[in-house]
Amino acid sequence: MKQKGLEVEGKVVEVLPGGLFKVDIGGTFIEASLSGRMRINNIVVMLGDMVRVELTPYDMTKGRIVFRSLKKDQDESKTISKKDL
Repeated sequence: MKQKGLEVEGKVVEVLPGGLFKVDIGGTFIEASLSGRMRINNIVVMLGDMVRVELTPYDMTKGRIVFRSLKKDQDESKTISKKDL
C-alpha cells in the first residue's frame, strides 16, 4: 500500500542543476524536484517563489513541488509558463 506524503509550504532559496530546487521550510532546507503535472503544464518555478512541497515518508530531506503559489504583487489571473517567455 502506498503511503501518503506530508505537504508543507516553503520558499525556493536556490535553483540547482538538473531541475532540482533548494526549498526552505521553516529553517530546514530540503531538495525538491518538480512534479510531472507541473512539467507537462510548463509551470516555471523561480528563485523566491512560495511553493507547496510533498515530502516522502521515507526521507524527509527530499520532496516534490506540487504547487506554486502566486505572489501578492503578481496578477492572480495569470500563471507564468514557458510559452509566455
